[in-house]
Amino acid sequence: MSLSQEEITELKKNLYKEKERVENEINRITKPSLSGKYEPIFNEIGQDEDENASEVEEYTDNVAIENTLEKQLKEINMALDRIKSNSYGRCEKCGTEISTNRLQAYPAAKKCITC
Repeated sequence: MSLSQEEITELKKNLYKEKERVENEINRITKPSLSGKYEPIFNEIGQDEDENASEVEEYTDNVAIENTLEKQLKEINMALDRIKSNSYGRCEKCGTEISTNRLQAYPAAKKCITC
């Protein structure tokens, strides 16, 4: 059972929608750097020790979130590339088809549920 063109179109639409959401979230907490990567924004709240602790905690949280979002964006872009190269929907490890249910739940899936 391979994916129909209609299913691929729907999954592609979902990937683009998720890509937009992730990019908006990244842009909310980061600024682009010269290297093409993102750098979390460091908000200066004030000079008080408690305010400085809050700044550091927020920055640390944003670094973790930014890393997760960048990983998601990379996976989405890789899935879109697989659609272009007609290799979408195949497990990168064992080569079997990834179930439609799995792709609907996570359109950027690279592996079947077994792998």
